[in-house]
Amino acid sequence: MKIEDYRAYLKGLSYEELMQTADEAIAAASNHLNLPAPIVELITPEPPKPDDVMDLALKQYDSQLGLFTIQDGNEWMKQASEQAIPQKLFSEFWYEGELCILYADTNTGKSILAVQIADSISKGIPIAGFSMDAPAQKAIYFDFELCAKQFEARYSDNYTNHYVFHPNFQRAEINPDADIPAQFRYFEEYLTHSLELAIQATGVKVLIIDNITYLRTETEKAADAMPLMKELKELKLRYDLSMLVLAHTPKRDSLKAFDRNDLSGSKMLMNFCDSSFCIGESTADKSLRYLKQIKARNTEIVYDARNISLCRIEKPGNFLQFAHCGYGKEHEHLRRSEEGVNYLELRVKQIAEENPDWSQRRIAEEIGVSVSTVNRYIKAA
Repeated sequence: MKIEDYRAYLKGLSYEELMQTADEAIAAASNHLNLPAPIVELITPEPPKPDDVMDLALKQYDSQLGLFTIQDGNEWMKQASEQAIPQKLFSEFWYEGELCILYADTNTGKSILAVQIADSISKGIPIAGFSMDAPAQKAIYFDFELCAKQFEARYSDNYTNHYVFHPNFQRAEINPDADIPAQFRYFEEYLTHSLELAIQATGVKVLIIDNITYLRTETEKAADAMPLMKELKELKLRYDLSMLVLAHTPKRDSLKAFDRNDLSGSKMLMNFCDSSFCIGESTADKSLRYLKQIKARNTEIVYDARNISLCRIEKPGNFLQFAHCGYGKEHEHLRRSEEGVNYLELRVKQIAEENPDWSQRRIAEEIGVSVSTVNRYIKAA
């Protein structure tokens, strides 16, 4: 149906019909023209003017084409300018409104850092060594890893002198006695539904999910990962959420630097998230962990292979936490091969062989080392 025909139909409506709310008027037109309904909802304390209703109906009809909303660039800019600017929740690693994935190997401290981030957000106080712009707000930590007693052990002094969380910090775990209603085919389906119920009941805007395997047992294939990411994105958009989802890495070679291929499961997980960062374990010092940005949309990559954020896991009193202790280069914390050849040297030679037209500067930027280091390794080949 052309826009001119739709305009003619609206003009044919009676004054009383146009004086209805915009939603009712457009729904009536939609039914008549077999269009998706309702197209738009207008809430106003006074009866809308007929011209306003018609203009709004035409504008919405003109912009809605099946799955797509098409508007000129200036209209998009105007709408975006009316939205709040995303604020930092955890330095450049995670911003408001993002679906962020934090991944690492087992026993590297993912859950420790996730609880620490939730605690920081609940108080509106940044973690030492990191930044946060967002105000204090409620955060729910969905804990599918620890039981209540294990959680107590981490945030107490030998089960006494418990750490006092802010009321904004809320923890959720699965009720083992809950029955799955008959209308849900799978456990994962009911779990996603329960997440939405929790969001509605609490009005929370910040969710941390530990971890993704409980939302879908299979994420290795795109066919399994894509519906999961679609569900999470829909929840994020519907309720204006900020989501941090924890994930594992498969068994990996500690000679190699972290990249997006180390996220366990389909690349669809990485493709559909807004941002991502990882935790690495230093081979130079087993007590050290490092944080590295893998993907970002609201900012440039700040914490890359040339500028990783170094931390130690400490428990001063009754709170297990990441303590920031400086910055470094990732290659300094990777394992060396048994032959004594640094993985970095192997990587430089590999890239040079695979990309003979690349300059030494480009290779250095790709790996995160100086040009002189690249030159030295290439000359030694």
